[in-house]
Amino acid sequence: MTKDLLIMGIETSCDETAVSIVKNGREILSNVVASQIESHKRFGGVVPEIASRHHVEQITIVLEEALAQANIEIKDLDAIAVTEGPGLVGALLIGVNAAKALAFANDIPLVGVHHIAGHIYANRLVTEMKFPLISLVVSGGHTELVYMKEHGYFEVIGETRDDAAGEAYDKVARTLNLPYPGGPHIDRLAQEGQATIDLPRAWLEEGSYDFSFSGLKSAVINVVHNAQQRGVEIVPAELAASFQESVIDVLVTKTLKAVNQYGVKQVLLAGGVAANKGLREALSKAFAELDVEIVIPPLSLCTDNAAMIAAAGSVLFEKGERAGLTLNGNPGLEITIHNDSRK
Repeated sequence: MTKDLLIMGIETSCDETAVSIVKNGREILSNVVASQIESHKRFGGVVPEIASRHHVEQITIVLEEALAQANIEIKDLDAIAVTEGPGLVGALLIGVNAAKALAFANDIPLVGVHHIAGHIYANRLVTEMKFPLISLVVSGGHTELVYMKEHGYFEVIGETRDDAAGEAYDKVARTLNLPYPGGPHIDRLAQEGQATIDLPRAWLEEGSYDFSFSGLKSAVINVVHNAQQRGVEIVPAELAASFQESVIDVLVTKTLKAVNQYGVKQVLLAGGVAANKGLREALSKAFAELDVEIVIPPLSLCTDNAAMIAAAGSVLFEKGERAGLTLNGNPGLEITIHNDSRK
């Protein structure tokens, strides 16, 4: 009888301290997340030093809770997977050093995981991945189209050239005097209004799958400032709806083009902005008539969590990936093709 594979995931790349236990790469036994949103809200964004201090305070508590919920002991683990990057360097170091200490003290293999790979593999906790596939990754710091022909093969075919979609959401929210994080507030407001304001779409050069939202963000700010100068009232719901329509139009259109070019079987939505109701509905509608499966994770697996790190770590562990005790936090880590999967 084959033994179940038990992987602990640790995620501290930004402002969530998270630990999870995942069985056989697909079954969540525990997924504990300590959020810091309330601490950062008054600053309008994440303060790295505060984030790091909170991780130090929370990591042991979250670790113990994850093990208790999964009803296992450290010695039962086959490996510990941890986010090594990208992210805030101070925050990353807390998770990496906690993972290294546990691995060393208990003689357990260590696996380093790329944060974006984790977001992609969150979808494997919903359904099995079908290759080849394309993942649309949309978060605060990343907007990417990633092609995968098999497990561990990540080819970035399009990425943001300036503001990621999540960053644009936060900056537009600030312009509308909405609380941090801005994405959920813009999304809710957009559901109440109509897209009546003409805003630009950055398609970039012909055939490019890259993204750019800086110009759109600036256009929204200009609309607000021009209205203020003329004494004209802008309806926030209409501006939010117009902004969101522009973002979603570009994301969905470029994803559809990539699907047609690469002939994939499956499209995965990943990242914090995957929780956006408007984007989820638009993608579901766009793929309703196509012979391509669209996978959209539940809200709990969209934002940063450790189950996604354990899911990705399980695949890497089975491919023979191991990290040494020299593993370090790498804030600029590039997503790569792992092991011998390039053919």
